Amino acid sequence: MPKKEVPVDHLQYYLPPSTGNAVSSYLHQYKVHLTVAKERISILGDYRHRTNKANHRISVNGNLNKYAFLITLLHELAHLLTFEEYANRVQAHGKEWKMIFGQLLKQFVEKKIFPEDIEKELIHTLKSPAASSCAEDGLLRVLRKYDTKQIKQQLVEEIQKGALFRTKDGRIFQRGEQLRKRFKCMEVKTGRLYLFSPVYPIEIVLND
Repeated sequence: MPKKEVPVDHLQYYLPPSTGNAVSSYLHQYKVHLTVAKERISILGDYRHRTNKANHRISVNGNLNKYAFLITLLHELAHLLTFEEYANRVQAHGKEWKMIFGQLLKQFVEKKIFPEDIEKELIHTLKSPAASSCAEDGLLRVLRKYDTKQIKQQLVEEIQKGALFRTKDGRIFQRGEQLRKRFKCMEVKTGRLYLFSPVYPIEIVLND
């Protein structure tokens, strides 16, 4: 996947105002090799711990809005800090990682850099950070409001029952009924049923 290394002094381009110095201090301290990736279907960010031959490596999708970029970067930094303290002795998204990620989020929430709606969702997240950055449904809905028109997509919950939609891998589904929190959808080609998160981004398929 094409990536580009980001000079630390250019990092502010991807971040909310007044956050570059705080983020850069972590990158300098732990000698992080940070790259910005093009949009990836399955992940928003990635972390690879240091070895004898390489420094810590973090990548974040460059198409994210500035608030989502920061939250994703903090998610990956939490993995780095967890590795520094516990190495590989704990689970990737276990209680140790949740505690460290929560501390990082709290540090930036207290700076009052987030809009009120995002801050409210992050305060809720602090109680139990999710395994995927920006993963809580409420946080995803709020963050999406700050996407540019070029990258904004519809969500499964926004289309009508029976409507056809396409996922990023090209498969076409028909939206079915909601079962508790998720939507039952049928893949048109195979007839198989899948459960989708209500905030899963999709492309509507127009009927001819």
